[in-house]
Amino acid sequence: MKQEVQKDKENLVQINDVKNNDEISKSTSDIITKSYIKIDKLERIFASPLAKRIAKQRDIPLSSIKGSGPHGRILKIDVDNFDIQKIEYPGLNNLESKNFEIVKNSAMRKTIAERLVKSKNEAPHFYLSLDCNIEELLKVRKTLNSKSNDEYKISVNDMIIKASSATLLKVPKANASWEYENTKYFRNTDISVAVAIEGGLITPIVKNVQSKGLLEISNDMKNLASKAKDGKLQPDEYIGGSFSISNLGMYGIKEFSAVINPPQGCILAVGSGEKRPIVINNEISIATIMTVTLSCDHRVVDGAVGAEFLSEFKNLIENPSLLLL
Repeated sequence: MKQEVQKDKENLVQINDVKNNDEISKSTSDIITKSYIKIDKLERIFASPLAKRIAKQRDIPLSSIKGSGPHGRILKIDVDNFDIQKIEYPGLNNLESKNFEIVKNSAMRKTIAERLVKSKNEAPHFYLSLDCNIEELLKVRKTLNSKSNDEYKISVNDMIIKASSATLLKVPKANASWEYENTKYFRNTDISVAVAIEGGLITPIVKNVQSKGLLEISNDMKNLASKAKDGKLQPDEYIGGSFSISNLGMYGIKEFSAVINPPQGCILAVGSGEKRPIVINNEISIATIMTVTLSCDHRVVDGAVGAEFLSEFKNLIENPSLLLL
C-alpha cells in the first residue's frame, strides 16, 4: 500500500490506501479510503446567479448578507433588502476612532445641502467676471467714517449693497426669479447677504434697499448679522429676497463663483480689494482692484443682461458719487 500527500496553496489533502498512481485518474471514490481536508479562510457561499450579479453591481460582499433561501442560500430579495450601511470592513472601526470624528448633520446643514444641490441640478449657471477699481470708493468711505465721531462705520460691503440695488433699478431684468410657468420681476430691491454662522450659512435680507441711505443699510446689516449669529432671525428676515451677495473679500479671497440662491436669478460673488498694476491713460499705475463674479440662472437672465448688470455695477463702484443720485 502506497501513501501520497498532495499539497496546494490553500488546501492540504492527505490520501491513504492508494494502490498506484494510475488508479487516481479512474475513480477517486475507488482509491480514497480515508481523507483529511483542511481549508483555511475559505467558506463557500451559496447564492443565486441573479443575487450574485446584483450584489456585484452594488459592491456588496456576499459574506455580509444573510440568506433566506434553502440552507442559507442568498436570494435576490436578500440583496434588495440589505442595508449597505451595515457592511463591516476589518479594522474600519479602529481606523475611524483614531483618525476621524463623526458629527451628525444638523437640520440647517441638511437644508443648506438640499438647496445647493437643487440649485446646481436645476438652474443652468453661467458666470461673468469683471475687475473694479475701488480707489475712489475707499476715499469716499474714509471721508464718511471720518465724520462719524464713532457713531457709525460704513463698510465696503454696505456700499456694495447700495451699488447692487442701484444697478438693479437700472437693469430690472436681473432683478428676477424663476417660477417655472412664470418669471417674477421685482419692483423692490431686497438684497440677501450671505452671513457665516456656526454650523452653516444664512442669507438675511436687507429690504427695500432702493429707499435707504448708506447709514440705514449699515445699521440694518449689523442688526441682521448679529441676530443671525445669535440664532434670533425670524423667517421673514431670511426667506425671500430678489438678489444675493456673497462677500469673501475679508478672507483674502481674490475671486470665486457662488451658487445661486433659489429661486433668485443672480448672486454676486465679491473678492478682496488688492493692489494691482493697471494701465491708466497709457501709463502703468497701482490701484486697489476688486474682482466680482456674477452667477446667473440662464432660465431667467440672459448673457447680455448679466453683462449689462456688471457694466453698470462697475460704473457705480468706480464713481461712488453716483450713488447719491
